[in-house]
Amino acid sequence: MDRGGRDERHQGDRDRVRGHGRGAGGGGRRPSCRWRRRCRAGSRADRVPGGLDGGRRRQDRRHQGRPGDHRPWLEGSEGPGRPGAQAGQARRQPRRGRGRAEETERRRRLRRNQIARYLVAAPGPVLAPVPTELEACLKEGKRGFWLDIEKPDDQDFALLEKTFKFHPLTLEDVRHQNQRPKADEYPGYVFLVLFTAELKAKHLLVREHHLYLSNQYLVSVHNEPSDPLNRLRERIAANPDMTHRKLAFLFYLVVDQLVDALFPVLDRLNELTDQVEDQILIKPDTATLSELAVLKRKIVSLRKFLGSQRDVFQRLTTMTIAEPSDQSAMAADFPREMSIYYRDVYDHLVRHSETVDSLRDLLSTAMDVYLSTVSNRLNLRITRLTVFATLFLPLTFFTGFFGMNFGALVGRITAPWHFWLAVAIMLATTAGQLIYYRRRGWI
Repeated sequence: MDRGGRDERHQGDRDRVRGHGRGAGGGGRRPSCRWRRRCRAGSRADRVPGGLDGGRRRQDRRHQGRPGDHRPWLEGSEGPGRPGAQAGQARRQPRRGRGRAEETERRRRLRRNQIARYLVAAPGPVLAPVPTELEACLKEGKRGFWLDIEKPDDQDFALLEKTFKFHPLTLEDVRHQNQRPKADEYPGYVFLVLFTAELKAKHLLVREHHLYLSNQYLVSVHNEPSDPLNRLRERIAANPDMTHRKLAFLFYLVVDQLVDALFPVLDRLNELTDQVEDQILIKPDTATLSELAVLKRKIVSLRKFLGSQRDVFQRLTTMTIAEPSDQSAMAADFPREMSIYYRDVYDHLVRHSETVDSLRDLLSTAMDVYLSTVSNRLNLRITRLTVFATLFLPLTFFTGFFGMNFGALVGRITAPWHFWLAVAIMLATTAGQLIYYRRRGWI
């Protein structure tokens, strides 16, 4: 077919496409993708080497590798335009290579994030598939993860002992609880015991958390539900980019969440202290004294672990993790890189300690005020009782003296006005006493 014949045929195809798309009234449905591809292939036939077959080969190269393509010239058999297709593949090879590398990197990041999110978001006992993932992560030694275990059982302790190979002394501390805040260095990791507190229905709940910190992992174990860690998991679920940060930064987020959970507790205790002080000044009673004693007990409970916990974070600002010989390639002092963040946590603990000391002083002062108020009220009552007893003292003297049954008195006091005279004398004496006591400020 010569050049003129091909042009006429392509022009006819284009006319049919226009007629199919517009119809009689200039409107109608758009031409299908197949018609548009044929039109474009025909219009470019004069610019593609090989004519119309070359255009079709360019279309075939677009579809090459797609599922469902069973064209013989794409499966390795000989067909028209095969050298052109091979040339097109050679020209597109670098782009496909870059795409394959990007896809591999994307899958690797997705895999890492999936493991991180799965481990972070897994509450309660460790699930069955997790140990396999943990062993893979520990063997690779390149990506860190956070494992949070709530209410550990025997299976969880077996995982901590066999998979992570934690020291038996640390596992004993986790089992028995009631430890003090500390940070102990072991080969390859640091074992920390940290405390936080929650205030629910005026009850202070002190929560103990055990943390294993390494360059590969962060393991947290606690026997009770932890609201701070639950809030942190929600933050990570809402912002998956947080899993791209270093493990040291994740450790900072965990401890910062535990420490910052004390701010609302201390604020609430401060409000309760103000209420108790007002009650002491308005109406001190035994109920107020009970509330004061309960508040003081809560402050003492907070003060027990805040001082030691502050010393722990002061030590963390300069601590380095000793690495075993088989992991010497890993960075050994990543906590030092985060020392500025640990200083921030340390500053928060200093503020908490100062607030607790201030509340303790306020409660001690409130106790003194209560005792002084009660003592003053008791003295006032005793004073009033003494005044009333003193008022009856002269009355008792008059009635006792003139009530004696001697003949000299009985025979002489016979007139009716003698009685009213005695009553007037007693009333005058009582009135004089009241005036005197009032002037002295005794009543």
